[in-house]
Amino acid sequence: MPASDTLAEYRRKRNFHATREPSGEGRSESGPGPRFVVQIHDASTMHFDFRLEADGVLKSWSVPKGPSGDPHDKRLAMPTEDHPLDYRNFEGVIAEGEYGAGTVIIWDEGTFRNRSTDKGGREIPFAEALEHGHASFRLNGSKLHGDWALTRFRRGDGGEREAWLLVKSRETEGARQHTPDPRRARSVRSGHTLGQVAALEGEKG
Repeated sequence: MPASDTLAEYRRKRNFHATREPSGEGRSESGPGPRFVVQIHDASTMHFDFRLEADGVLKSWSVPKGPSGDPHDKRLAMPTEDHPLDYRNFEGVIAEGEYGAGTVIIWDEGTFRNRSTDKGGREIPFAEALEHGHASFRLNGSKLHGDWALTRFRRGDGGEREAWLLVKSRETEGARQHTPDPRRARSVRSGHTLGQVAALEGEKG
């Protein structure tokens, strides 16, 4: 499906005259490989947005407690609408009254490698793995590293919302990356906290 089609819901929810979020209509820059970004979003409820590049968009999940580097932690991940690739660069304040109003920082970013396989051990395309409900991948970020998996445990039939689990697959080299206090966490881009980004936006405004 063309990225323009999968972004219809994203665009429908936003007024691009009132928000600096990217519309996704421009051409996105290419990179060395598929990319991921984890943004902290201080909206009506604080959460982490976990986004993985697939099929020309960022497949996105809201992770209330954030990703945990402890393989014993199973983190709820609720799927949200696809976002444009340029959204990985968004950090700032979404104005009050707009969809998702609140402050956003880029907590981590990097590339990832697909490690999804079929029962015979053959690699399957990442987008296909997501469609089937289980995708494995290796993150190479500034903060998050190693093997992870997203697994759908509820399809969203019968009026219920679709739901997934985000889990670190196994131990890797180095110390475990535990989930930070979101209000004290710093952007991997600017080094600012949520509060500092909000204050800077207020000074500009």
